[in-house]
Amino acid sequence: MKVNKALSSVGVAAVLTFAGAAQAADVVIGVPNWPSVNATANVLKVVIEENLGLEVELQNGTNPVVFEAMDKGSMHAHPEVWLPNQQNLHDKFVKDSGTVAMNPNGISAEQGMCVPDFVAEELGVTTIEDLTDPEKAALFDSDGDGRGEIWIGAPGWASTIVERIRAKSYGYAETLELLEIDETLAFANLDAAVKEKKPWIGFCYTPHYIFLVHDLTPLDEPPHDAATWNVVQPTDDPDWLAKSEAGSAWNGAKLHLHYSKELEERHPEVAKLFSNMKLEGEALTEMSYALVINKEDPAEFAKKWVAANEDTVLSWLQ
Repeated sequence: MKVNKALSSVGVAAVLTFAGAAQAADVVIGVPNWPSVNATANVLKVVIEENLGLEVELQNGTNPVVFEAMDKGSMHAHPEVWLPNQQNLHDKFVKDSGTVAMNPNGISAEQGMCVPDFVAEELGVTTIEDLTDPEKAALFDSDGDGRGEIWIGAPGWASTIVERIRAKSYGYAETLELLEIDETLAFANLDAAVKEKKPWIGFCYTPHYIFLVHDLTPLDEPPHDAATWNVVQPTDDPDWLAKSEAGSAWNGAKLHLHYSKELEERHPEVAKLFSNMKLEGEALTEMSYALVINKEDPAEFAKKWVAANEDTVLSWLQ
């Protein structure tokens, strides 16, 4: 789909580099390691290349790497920043240095710990406090060592750091092994556990395709109380875990696209697109389902999505 090719002329290729690349494209979009951000990044690539005539490159990177690169202008966007998960990066680069801007159209999200419905209904694991019970924690032992396992997130996720703090604060770090593994592997383990009707517990968040695939029960826990939260980042203090607390539920979340402020001068039409972009949580769920469950190629999926959502894309470009 070509909504309006006249919106921009082709710009001169950027000469800034990232991670040793010889010459970057006009726009470089960072892609952390979860499905919906991969889908969104590919959609943005198609929109920019088809409508603004610019070359777009997608670069894998952790949240801190993408923010540092946006600060330097060697990357230009992070399509899905979770707040408050990445609040420290937002504060550093948006509030303090002013080199990064935030799209105002946030998507509401939730996060916490989930078990398959049968674990809650038949085994009685329904609250976060249940995880401190050694007998209930042992139900999640999948390797036979007598100690249950709980997936707290993927390496590099800001939420994984917070979930480690929450495990310490609630006390289940003493009863369960805290696993940090890639989401793909974690949910493959969930698939296998459900098929064999064996207990599984792990981090879950919405919007996400996993709730279309399995019947999951989020564990009950005390409502968010800001007084119980003091999250210190590993980059700020080597003794971060001992000094941190998070003894109540997450306070919800918002997902916002962030982009390098330098685009406002270099490619203002791209900055406008990034500022205007707006998606609903249901769209992110469908995108991640297409990539992970239907195993669609991200680039091909993005082309189809853009063609099928012309009015939405046009609203981003105006």
